[in-house]
Amino acid sequence: MRLLTLRTDNGTKAVRQDGDTLTEIDGFADVGELLRSSDWEATAKAAKGATHQAEGADLDAVVPSPGKIICVGHNYRNHIKEMGRKVPAFPTLFAKYQESLIGPNDDLALPQESDAVDWEAELAVVIGKKGRRISEADAADHIAGYAVLNDVSMRDYQFRTIQWLQGKTWEKSTPFGPALVTNDEFSAGPLMTSEVDGEIQQQTPTGDLVFTPEFLVSYISTIITLNPGDVIATGTPGGVGHAQDPKRYLQEGQILVTTIEGLGQLKNRVVKEA
Repeated sequence: MRLLTLRTDNGTKAVRQDGDTLTEIDGFADVGELLRSSDWEATAKAAKGATHQAEGADLDAVVPSPGKIICVGHNYRNHIKEMGRKVPAFPTLFAKYQESLIGPNDDLALPQESDAVDWEAELAVVIGKKGRRISEADAADHIAGYAVLNDVSMRDYQFRTIQWLQGKTWEKSTPFGPALVTNDEFSAGPLMTSEVDGEIQQQTPTGDLVFTPEFLVSYISTIITLNPGDVIATGTPGGVGHAQDPKRYLQEGQILVTTIEGLGQLKNRVVKEA
């Protein structure tokens, strides 16, 4: 099942996608709100609300206001190598905030303050069931599904200190969507790519993770309760602009495309922030 958050003249709506048709799930303004319902899956499957054409739909971030966005650094070996690091024994964790999220086709804000804005294609895990100290064996039951995310990073701010937060959560910088594909229809493995103006920068299978989605759910839930709608961004593979020689960063007017086979595509134009 594919679930999306659609912008309409009457506000946002959680919708189910069936081929070229989007069906409103009555009573839910977005996918995050839907996931907080205990019977969200049955409700979504049974929905018979107003319909819309999928082509040309104005989509919001699939979960526009997650309670938590927890990101994982150094989780693909080829990225660890290009950044000159060692494979970590434990996940490297940092946070984003909901103000950083944009829809799958929205303009990506290029801030005036940064000259080193980089791409980071990522597989996002969306939580569907509350849990604390979840075992790795039970973790799949707590995952609602998966989506595409790009952890666009302001490298000059990121590396000002040994803590990364200030380079990772700039407003309107993180495309997320287009859909949540439920856990029964997707698992880590298919190819993920990022392109800038049609030139492939990153291309790695999403199964090539140091720490799997199930391990991350278990590990993070040891620290803090995971709630429905929370997001885990599982890390980026090799091919980031900061590791190239010479370094390459996003420029105004470029088109950043992020794709994961089976999940969909983000396509975002880079626009200088006013």
